[in-house]
Amino acid sequence: MNYQYLSFFLSGYTLISIIMFKNYMKTALRSLIRHKFFSAINIFGLAVSMSVCMGIIMLVADQLTYDRYNTNKDRVYRITTITVDHLGMDNDNTEYSTTTLPIRDELLQNYTGIEKAARIVRGFGNGWIDIGQDINVPLAGFFVDPELTEILQYEFEYGNPKTALVEPHTVVLTKKAVKKLFKQENPVGEIIKVGNQGDYKVTGVLKDTDHKSHIIFEALASISSLKTVNADPRHDRNADLDDWNNYTSGWVYFLADEGKTSEDITPHLDNIYKTRYANITNPELAKLKFHVQPLMNITPGPFLNNPIGPFLPWIFIYFFVGLAAIVMLTSCFNFTNLSIARSLTRAREIGVRKVTGAARWQIFTQFLTESVIIAMFALVLSFVFLLIVKPFMLQLTFARMLKWDLEANYYVYGVFVIFALVVGILAGILPAIVLSGFQPVNVLKSLTNVKLFSKMTLRKSLLVAQFTMSLIFILTVIVVFNQLNLFLKADHGFSADKKIIIPLNNTAPVTLKTELKKYSNIENVSAVSHMPAAGTTYGDGFKKSLDDKDWMTLDYFAVDEDYLQNIDIELVAGKFFTEEAGESNKNFIVINEMAVNDLHYDSPMDAIGKELIYHPDSTRKQIIGVVKNYNHQLLVQKLEPMALMYAPTQFKLLQVKYSGTYENAVKSVETSWAAVNPTMKLDYKDFAQELHFFYDMIFGDVVDILSVFAFLAILISCLGLLGMATYATETRIKEISVRKILGSSDASLVFLLSKGFLSILLISILIAVPIAYLANTLWLDLIAYRVTINAGMILLGVAVLITFGAITIGSQTWRAAFINPVDNLKSE
Repeated sequence: MNYQYLSFFLSGYTLISIIMFKNYMKTALRSLIRHKFFSAINIFGLAVSMSVCMGIIMLVADQLTYDRYNTNKDRVYRITTITVDHLGMDNDNTEYSTTTLPIRDELLQNYTGIEKAARIVRGFGNGWIDIGQDINVPLAGFFVDPELTEILQYEFEYGNPKTALVEPHTVVLTKKAVKKLFKQENPVGEIIKVGNQGDYKVTGVLKDTDHKSHIIFEALASISSLKTVNADPRHDRNADLDDWNNYTSGWVYFLADEGKTSEDITPHLDNIYKTRYANITNPELAKLKFHVQPLMNITPGPFLNNPIGPFLPWIFIYFFVGLAAIVMLTSCFNFTNLSIARSLTRAREIGVRKVTGAARWQIFTQFLTESVIIAMFALVLSFVFLLIVKPFMLQLTFARMLKWDLEANYYVYGVFVIFALVVGILAGILPAIVLSGFQPVNVLKSLTNVKLFSKMTLRKSLLVAQFTMSLIFILTVIVVFNQLNLFLKADHGFSADKKIIIPLNNTAPVTLKTELKKYSNIENVSAVSHMPAAGTTYGDGFKKSLDDKDWMTLDYFAVDEDYLQNIDIELVAGKFFTEEAGESNKNFIVINEMAVNDLHYDSPMDAIGKELIYHPDSTRKQIIGVVKNYNHQLLVQKLEPMALMYAPTQFKLLQVKYSGTYENAVKSVETSWAAVNPTMKLDYKDFAQELHFFYDMIFGDVVDILSVFAFLAILISCLGLLGMATYATETRIKEISVRKILGSSDASLVFLLSKGFLSILLISILIAVPIAYLANTLWLDLIAYRVTINAGMILLGVAVLITFGAITIGSQTWRAAFINPVDNLKSE
């Protein structure tokens, strides 16, 4: 019987709750409709900021889908490497995702706890980044052990997974690669040619699935192919599978036994360090320590050198989340401001409801319900904004490089709804607390007795915070934009104009140079290993004497005898490589003035004739010349000592200096290439554009992102200011009418209504300028060549803020100043 009473009570309580909630919804919707202008501002502001946050949610959700398909994901690990000491230098414990390749066999043969292990070696076809690709190689991929497809659970559509990658010169293709290379669906048994790495037999095709992997490839070649590939003198060695000192050419993944974790494997790796590296005394050999990285911690994960594929470090996620949070807070401030500003118009409603028996929690719930409803309306609008903005997000350089697709699923949509609920609660909780706390006696007796806050009201404080953040964004955009311009217009110390870069793709440089020189508009051609100041750095160890304890690391370029004339670098002492010297040039070296100082020579002339020992082969190279310092590295780095060496085996590019128009020069290049390589495609780039590519990619994207956030921040702030100015004008309309009748001028009325808001802008400026200055100085100090934050930048940012603020305030105060007093006082 007691259960029947309990059931009856619960049913009644549920019915009452439903009726109350229905009433809350009705009242909330009526309030929103009654105050259309303020509701529109709140909904639009929340929608804009929520769309940004939802984009970040999609990005994080996208990254969290990588490798989650693997049923053994909790048992799959990657071995990473930490350099303890190399060439006698402290390497600051730099961690690499790559590792030494023989560690795979060492673990399998001499230790327990590992079921399978596989090596992945770079160098088969092109890399996963679409930068510097050989257009004559149709594939991007890796050399791998057969076990890799089992460890990472790649599913085969055709071919036998057990045998597909056992024999040398066999390859497994993705479905995408098959469609690119063949007309038939099943190409197993067909032969493909991969650049100068030879012919490969297709032995398998992987299924086309929606699984996301942190490893991007079109083909996997058998690792047994490396024996013949490395023996071919036409290209660089990919990796020696038995070299314990090479830790940058490949990756090692393993599947732990059931019940084993990283804690069980770490002692094995520590033991390998003790037996293989701890007692090394030769400073030429690296001391390496090894860590275990779970598959689920790769992306998102910590930033490691030599990533195997696209991944997003946690620090970037924190950065994006921080930006989104600032914009979201700005919108929540708006909501709080406008809700409290409208509170006096609803004070009698609250008083009557309390007198008739409404509890404070009921009124609190009412206002919180209104907030959540607004957030839900904003959610719908924000989704529309997101669909519009998403294509632009995906066009960002780093978004394309990291292969973002920002696909959403039901889980992401569920997170969106939860996110909207949280935003609604956060935005509405403070107004709900304040409004539900009104005392009936005070609000019913006289509205003038109702004081929300003291002198510096919460509303003003929130407006100050909004405009402070807006100005910080504006000033940061100006600083980053000026820094980008500095990079793009900087004098590197060499000539970048009227030059074309041609990747050689194993073409004999002398043959192509000879053909190019036949054309009158080709002034000079030089063969080089890589472009200066474009992001690529070669470096190695040098010594003045075998008695020296440590090797000195010098950046170096492999160049021919035409290099100085090609990029107009001044020779300050000695001479340069000559065509007459031929192969003897290999015994010489040219250094820059910085290297003269770091090698402790008295002067450039003093360095001429001295010898340096080259670490890789211990050969002695005589210094024959010293060139003027020029920025051979990116401008974010300080000028470093550098050497120029004659090393034809390392030539990868031709730098073609031309006269006349770019179009005519390209025609000459195309004709020359066709004469030398009739069956190969030509790849060429403008030297200056390649020089600026890195700065455009990094700083250009940052400017775009920060500009959007700055615009959103000031837009939302101005919306809040517009609402506040509108409310302030409406509540003082009778006062303004009386003042006009008594003779006040329009200008004095505009000043009267505006001065409070102008003081808010002034306070925001005083707070934002030092914060923006300090914050931007911190990151500028990390850059070698940087702009100085000056008064001009600050004044420009302040002018932008004041302009937007003045337009917003003026649109309401100017309208109020021109009212007709009779219309507002005729009923008095």
